[in-house]
Amino acid sequence: MKSLHYVLVVSLLSCAAMVTHGQSSAPGSASAVAKSVSKRGPVFRANKDQVTAAQTMLRTKGLYTGEATGKLDPTTRGSIKSYQKDNGLRASGTLNRATLEKMGIVLTDKQKAIPVSASSFASADSPKSRKSKSGASRSDEDKPKRPVFRATKEQIAEAQKLLKTGGMYAGDETGKLDDPTRDGLKKYQEAKGLKVTGTLNQVTLDKMGIALTDKQKGAEDTR
Repeated sequence: MKSLHYVLVVSLLSCAAMVTHGQSSAPGSASAVAKSVSKRGPVFRANKDQVTAAQTMLRTKGLYTGEATGKLDPTTRGSIKSYQKDNGLRASGTLNRATLEKMGIVLTDKQKAIPVSASSFASADSPKSRKSKSGASRSDEDKPKRPVFRATKEQIAEAQKLLKTGGMYAGDETGKLDDPTRDGLKKYQEAKGLKVTGTLNQVTLDKMGIALTDKQKGAEDTR
């Protein structure tokens, strides 16, 4: 009888200890979850006004033909990707902080507190190189890279002269691709049905009747 009594007491004490341990561990696990959540930074989201401003800007550049609805629909995302590719950003199709700043669209105070993500910018690790790392053919990597297309000082000066004659530029023929010159080029490109980039690329030089150098003829026009 005493033996049975002893077993019952030990069992009761063991149960009480388990309950106490469970109660003490619960706050700790909740704290761990809270800490893991706090480590994740706030998510950057563009608001409706910013999406509308982006759509309006993309329309002026000929990258978007829809209405300024403020909705990030597939058509808008496709236009954003085109803009990002032309401006050294990763073509994500999202209106992240780097893209809004590049577009000159004002951020909210809350958005300013969220740092720019390094992944927002175009990386040297292109889809082609990632494909080769996964075991696919490396033939693309073995091809020699073509030089990047750049307009010469003389070509820029000649373009400035032409733009000045057309009333699209009021500055001097400096041969420098400054902001007023880029604005004039944008007006010219828009008037001629060209992609509005503000750069003196091969297509624009051809349209202006400005001769290319031998080096430019073999260069890759990425703009």
